Amino acid sequence: MDKMKLIESQFIKKDLPKFGVGDTVKVLTKIPEGPDKVRLHPFEGVVISKEGSGAREHFTVRKVSYGEGIERVFPLYSPSIERIELIRSGKVKRAKLYYLRSKVGKRATKIESQGEKV
Repeated sequence: MDKMKLIESQFIKKDLPKFGVGDTVKVLTKIPEGPDKVRLHPFEGVVISKEGSGAREHFTVRKVSYGEGIERVFPLYSPSIERIELIRSGKVKRAKLYYLRSKVGKRATKIESQGEKV
């Protein structure tokens, strides 16, 4: 086995949900507030891209807050991520949803679900 893959296999978590581009997820990250205190901060939005493989995999989540679009890139196997919750599954035809950056309002957050149309 390749040495890089052997090292990467130690970092990979197995309890993450399967999600893809277009899904709405809630990412709970650990924020240290003191020497022995940690707070969980949620970030909920639409996954607009997934890149990389193995331990280097990361994904971008976009949300609209007070009319301003916010994007955040999360390494998938980061120790600062407590858990990832799948809120809603979406059906998209593209690998990267960068076109959502130019959308405003409901069109920027609603992705067509498997059974329903928006």
